[in-house]
Amino acid sequence: MSEKVKLPIYLDYHSTTPVDPLVLEQMLPYFKEEFGNASSKSHCFGWRAEFAVEKARTQVAKAIGAESSEIVFTSGATESNNAVLIGIAEKYGHLGKHIITSSIEHKCILEAANYLSRKGFDITLLPVNKEGQVEIEEVRKAIRPDTILISVMMANNETGTIQPFKEIGALAKEKNILFHTDAAQAVGKIRINVKEDNIDLLSMSAHKLCGPKGVGALFVRRREPRVVLEPLMHGGGQERGFRSGTLNVPGIVGLGKACEIATEKMDAEISRLSYLRDYLLSELRKELGEVTLNGHPTDRLPQSLNISFPHVASDALVARLKSIAISSTSACMSAASVPSYVLAAMKLSDEVIHGSIRIGLGRFTTQDEVNYAILSIVKAVKEIQANSPTFQRTEARMEQK
Repeated sequence: MSEKVKLPIYLDYHSTTPVDPLVLEQMLPYFKEEFGNASSKSHCFGWRAEFAVEKARTQVAKAIGAESSEIVFTSGATESNNAVLIGIAEKYGHLGKHIITSSIEHKCILEAANYLSRKGFDITLLPVNKEGQVEIEEVRKAIRPDTILISVMMANNETGTIQPFKEIGALAKEKNILFHTDAAQAVGKIRINVKEDNIDLLSMSAHKLCGPKGVGALFVRRREPRVVLEPLMHGGGQERGFRSGTLNVPGIVGLGKACEIATEKMDAEISRLSYLRDYLLSELRKELGEVTLNGHPTDRLPQSLNISFPHVASDALVARLKSIAISSTSACMSAASVPSYVLAAMKLSDEVIHGSIRIGLGRFTTQDEVNYAILSIVKAVKEIQANSPTFQRTEARMEQK
């Protein structure tokens, strides 16, 4: 093992990311000397806080091709997603009661949709193909005269598969339906232009792109069309009335800087992480033979790898990899001991689903760490397979042939 590898190593960037030191550096003054309330208009402490917030608003907008006036700060993508589904339902419900989303959305979308279904809205959950993508014809077939919103994530948090969001946006615009995308996994990882991509609403979280936890943003289009949300939170009227409450100035400053850094580094990081991801998979296949890639082979995030090994349960594998932080997407989803509904929606076999692991590379992942991960995974998989009677019988049959 290289001396450059410090254990444990972190390969779960889908879950959260370490704060970039440059982001932290920008945030620190706003905890101490620059502690003003951005809504305080009568003194310099408030003015400086407001200036910092507006600078961050511009940085966030630039990252997605929006105007700064179209950015609403929130506590994260969960709040942003709820604000969209419930806010749109309440504001436009008199025009129709039908909302389209997909079967592989983050739970915050699915649970918000479930809440609306209990309030009398009709929710269509789009299927996905075996590579985890929504097909545009399925979207077209689902549209009805009373459809008011289409919400499809930009990239999936388990497989990294990128959805055809540009095509969906174009279809939504053609049909005069609002289009929202949960871009928590995608912002800072792939190129996004909300104007060109016909996106009307977009959600993001800072902690997915080396920013702080507890802060995010929502893009709300102001022109062609002008989108209006019924607010979930009422109070002092901050954020143009969309989201009342004292602004989290340090967090917002961190989100802005994180967006700026991610935008600047994007091309280089796409190249670097795509190489490391493909190298990791290639080396595992060299050593282990059969390794199943779950998700789209090319339309996926550059840092994302969801794989399964024959006759290996992911919980057993993760338990052996004590020095590597990776995620099991099958044995349990956080606190819920249920198989991955994303992989199930892709109609993968039970063995593939229960054997899947998610590896997420990121800004601070090194070649040495990937090499260490390869050695560790190969060793653990071989040990588990050596104790699997079904694997041994399969190997014996292969040798006889």
